[in-house]
Amino acid sequence: MADSDNKNKDKEDELAGTEQPFVAHLVELRDRLLYCVYGLVIAGILLSIWPGPGGLIDIIAMPIKAHMPHDAKLIAIGVFSPFFVPLKVLMMAAVLLALPWLMYQAWMFVAPGLYSHEKKFALPLIFFGSLLAYGGIAFVQLFVLDKMFSFIQRFAPAAVQATPDISSYVEAILSLYIAFGVAFQVPIVVMLLVRFELVTIDKLKSFRGYFIVVAFVVAAVLTPPDVVSQLALAVPMCLLYEVGIIGARYFASSGKKSEEEEKENADSSASS
Repeated sequence: MADSDNKNKDKEDELAGTEQPFVAHLVELRDRLLYCVYGLVIAGILLSIWPGPGGLIDIIAMPIKAHMPHDAKLIAIGVFSPFFVPLKVLMMAAVLLALPWLMYQAWMFVAPGLYSHEKKFALPLIFFGSLLAYGGIAFVQLFVLDKMFSFIQRFAPAAVQATPDISSYVEAILSLYIAFGVAFQVPIVVMLLVRFELVTIDKLKSFRGYFIVVAFVVAAVLTPPDVVSQLALAVPMCLLYEVGIIGARYFASSGKKSEEEEKENADSSASS
């Protein structure tokens, strides 16, 4: 009986020892998610004050209105479209505005489990990834949409007046924002693959030709069926692939130096 009681106590001790760290991680995750929600709410309030949901619609509608007849407006076919579409745009804009804060919360959650050299590597990537996402969305808004609508309007018959539905237009625009924002993360993916020694820089260089094919296939799947938007996505992806190779060379060398310095410091402290 005494042996069985001791075994039960040992099992209880093991559960108690493993339960506390798990609960602590859950509490930390809950706090970070709450901080993300707070950031989104604050961003939504700020955007609702200025420029407001209507102002956001006016901003994203500027590329297509430039190719519509004078005084023409987007139409709302759905009964609830005038309410839900601006709200959807406001929520998406709030996510974009709060993106650095969201990335920071993700960083704060995973940082305690990283080595110091991994922290030095991860923090610049988070910052760089946010800039690339913003760059992809700005590229869509300032260049791709204008060229795409200009190309499409050339095929519109003279008897047809282009007055798109606001709901379908916003869905198409948001899908392009997401596609370009994600596709512009190519340098981050390349640097991570090299940093974790999944591939080498020489293999990445030899894979250039295949990546060009992959880039055009991805562009054909993610963008509308027009040549302009497909080229506008595929060509930057190929250029960013080269940027990723250059960045991977730098991060790989700096990461090895940091690891060697940590090992030397650990050896010196152990010997002392």
